[in-house]
Amino acid sequence: MRCGVLALAACFLVPYARAQVDEIVAAKLDRHTIGALVTRLEQAKAFKHGIAIFPGHPGILKLREENGQPEYDQRGNFLVRSRRHWLDDETLTAVLDAPSDQWATFTQEFRATPRYGTDIAAILNEVSKRYGVGEWTFVGTSEGSISAFHAARMNPPLAKRVILTSSVFSAGANGPGLTGANFGEVSMPLLWVHHRDDPCQFTQYRDARRYAEKSMSPLVTVRGGGPEQGAPCQARSYHGYIGVEREVVLAMRSWVKTGTVPADVGR
Repeated sequence: MRCGVLALAACFLVPYARAQVDEIVAAKLDRHTIGALVTRLEQAKAFKHGIAIFPGHPGILKLREENGQPEYDQRGNFLVRSRRHWLDDETLTAVLDAPSDQWATFTQEFRATPRYGTDIAAILNEVSKRYGVGEWTFVGTSEGSISAFHAARMNPPLAKRVILTSSVFSAGANGPGLTGANFGEVSMPLLWVHHRDDPCQFTQYRDARRYAEKSMSPLVTVRGGGPEQGAPCQARSYHGYIGVEREVVLAMRSWVKTGTVPADVGR
């Protein structure tokens, strides 16, 4: 296996009066590539924390360069649009694309295969080598929780901890969700995050409570936000923490940095 890097920078101002830099990093495997959109603060050099982000359905960013700038799909996804709230001088984010040979499908079943585990290890090791990342936290939302769970399960030395938000618990047309997940295979700390009023039929709050108990892991409950926009399972409903994105990310970031379970978010 051979890995290579393609770095494409795009800077724009963020609320902290620091420039945010987006770069595409790619790892080349036998007959395909896998990419990550790496976001950091300008002038930040080495990173204690890397946040590996697994976006929701379809999980296919199609990372590419256009006119010298990084371009990608799924800009409205909760974890993609709110990634800036993770950033500080010791923390970067890496939004993970589907492998290039999976851009047409990227099924839930594929995400459970050893090949996918190898792909994730390749791209995160490439990012670590380039940016000096000390440790990784895997964070998934909605269908991306399936990706994050399996990627962590198959890479225990790489995943220091896992956060699953708005997780797909029920089987549906896209696959089994987390119905067959064996949480005994995940040895690292696990945190669940879920909106109390998540309207998506596959991601019900009652199941979040049940899975938290099943996995013997803490659950952060989110309330409030809005106004909701779009369909129940889309990224700008309570399913995607509309209106409380920053508060949710800061709660997760606190857990990553301190190990202390944060308080519930919202009223």
